[in-house]
Amino acid sequence: MRIALIALLSVGVGWAQQASSSLGAEPYSDSLAQQLATARGKRPADYVPRTRHRNDDGTPKFTNRLFLESSPYLLQHAHNPVDWHPWGDEAFDKARELGRPALLSVGYATCHWCHVMEEESFEDEEIARFINENYVAIKVDREQRPDVDGVYMAAVQVTTGGAGGWPMTAWLSPDRRPFYAGSYFPARDGDRGVTTGFLTLLNKLLGIYKEQPEIITTNSAVIAERIGLLLSPRPSDVEPAEAALTSAMAEYKRRFDAENGGLRGGPKFPSSLPIRLLLEEHKATQDAELLSMASSTLTAMAASGIRDHVGGGFHRYAVDYRWRVPHFEKMLYDNALLTSAYIEGWRATGDAAFAAVAREVLAYVSREMTSPQGAFYSATDADSLDAATGAREEGLYFSWTPHELQDALGADDAAIAEALWSVDDEAELEGRNVLRRERPLSEIATQFELTEADLAGKVKAIQQRLLAARASRPAPLRDDKILTAWNGLMISAYAQAAFAFDEPGYADAAGQAARFILDRMRIDGRLQRSSLAGIASGEGYLDDYAFLIAGLIDLYEATGEIDWLQQGIALSGVLDSHFANPAGGYYLTADDHEGLIVRQQPAYDSAEPSGNSVQVMNLLRLHEFTTDDAYRVRAERCFSAFAGALESSPTALGEMLRALRWRLSKPKQILFVAKTRVEAQQLASAIRATYVPQRIIAVAAESEIPALSATIPLLEDKLAIGGRPTAYVCEERVCKLPAFDPETLVRLLN
Repeated sequence: MRIALIALLSVGVGWAQQASSSLGAEPYSDSLAQQLATARGKRPADYVPRTRHRNDDGTPKFTNRLFLESSPYLLQHAHNPVDWHPWGDEAFDKARELGRPALLSVGYATCHWCHVMEEESFEDEEIARFINENYVAIKVDREQRPDVDGVYMAAVQVTTGGAGGWPMTAWLSPDRRPFYAGSYFPARDGDRGVTTGFLTLLNKLLGIYKEQPEIITTNSAVIAERIGLLLSPRPSDVEPAEAALTSAMAEYKRRFDAENGGLRGGPKFPSSLPIRLLLEEHKATQDAELLSMASSTLTAMAASGIRDHVGGGFHRYAVDYRWRVPHFEKMLYDNALLTSAYIEGWRATGDAAFAAVAREVLAYVSREMTSPQGAFYSATDADSLDAATGAREEGLYFSWTPHELQDALGADDAAIAEALWSVDDEAELEGRNVLRRERPLSEIATQFELTEADLAGKVKAIQQRLLAARASRPAPLRDDKILTAWNGLMISAYAQAAFAFDEPGYADAAGQAARFILDRMRIDGRLQRSSLAGIASGEGYLDDYAFLIAGLIDLYEATGEIDWLQQGIALSGVLDSHFANPAGGYYLTADDHEGLIVRQQPAYDSAEPSGNSVQVMNLLRLHEFTTDDAYRVRAERCFSAFAGALESSPTALGEMLRALRWRLSKPKQILFVAKTRVEAQQLASAIRATYVPQRIIAVAAESEIPALSATIPLLEDKLAIGGRPTAYVCEERVCKLPAFDPETLVRLLN
């Protein structure tokens, strides 16, 4: 297949329509001009046009249809000289009427290489003129339209033999079928060492489209068929079993980087090694190597350059194999998933440093990524402005020179900071240092003749002073879009932390975000994908439902407030009504969503887990809570649908393997009953630090049980025996003798 696609480009026809018309968008009608004027008043308050093309009065020289959109990513391109269209029928109808191919560009607001391609190609007037006169150009925000992104990223993988990334660039026929696709392309031949630049590629593909349409038709058909295979589960007659877990663990061991943590090679993504799965498999098998792999990776990431040692949180990934130099984007989903991993790492190992990292991430999210209404923003950019030059530079905001440290801290504390975070004149970023911790605190304390306690206090003070100094720099762009799915992940993180650390404030934060989503991003019982400037839009996807359901279950376990569990049950019913495949599993889109060339059924856990992996775990948990066997049946159908993938490529579904481990275990139902819910929560504190991965928790006041047992039948007839707070540990609905004290309870669990 790959050979055929490369052959498509080798056909040199030398055809190109000469550019002759004016640049920019086509002349707008009065009605569209009025729309644009009205839209100006609806832009977010911090909207600043990003373009180098300006009139004498400073206003943007070009404006295209993206100015009417709400997506921060689309707005970034609203003043390109390219005549961009949003995804929709209008663009493809126009391509059909004009006999042109469509050029699809997909990215997201905080994508560094998307910015690079915009600057090099989409702000280039010659390239823009060629696109405007020969293509219909379409921009898509992958975070708002994961369905479009998923289909055409599969086309990239077919075309390139497996590679992918953003920006994603695809050439489509007016029927929306791709005939070529790739990722980032340098603008011209020779740029960044490439033989064929973007402008030449546009020219060649246009020539083939015009003069040899049979090649386009053939490639479109083959790519569409391959996309269908990639985006659907692989059938198998073999039911998933322990062998899938054994195979996955063997693969992770084979690829593990024993020196640096994570998987061997670079770039290094935190998600490439599923920490929670390793911890659960260690618990199930007592394989000490798995615990060591998880623990050493958590330690390495906490010390690494991908951790923001000043402000908290983690950057997206490291470009090198030693975790030293990050790609500086910060994504909400990464920080949510890493918080959960560090909480479980703390429980499994008892290492207090892991708990400290989780708390630090949540402090960062509360400070910088939480809206006034309590929902969570999506991401921050890798790039920020150089105050001196006005140029955008990756990592400038987060990196330091020795001179900057001295200005912020004074000579003595700067010396400590330089030793602590490996700052020297041999910096990684053209004279600037990425902070990372390569020496133990005890060694630094000895060097400066301090006790470890005194040094720890100094470090906290140094971090606060550096944070204040950094705040004076131009900050990276923050994507203030609120995504239901990513909020679901962060609700889980806060709720898990609330229970683990007995912190009601964390539960309050999770509850505020959940209430925002349920009250403001749910219309007629159906979730919306995103919200910006208070306006919810876009139909919800599988991961919006699945991630939020998981967060609501976690929030119930943290608070004992039954409404959260009941809301999760209701949303699971919506998934079953509109997203379920009768053969098993769930589609990404609802049955009444816009139809694309393939209705995909996500079967791959990448930086974010797939909605199917999370929902099958939700079904198993809801079965334990409700005893409703319909949940178990749906989970079994899901496992059957993905049995082929679990058999042939189990590491591609790391999160679903966690659900498989649950299925193969005997999950514990842990019930706490007392005269008041507060007393029940106090007894539950006995297991907050205990690592029990396959379990559900219910906390109830005795007076609540008649009402609660309709949802959680196992609570029926449970009493606070003798008026004392009482714990019940059950398996398969059979409960052991009650426990009244922490020691007995922990013994029952172990």
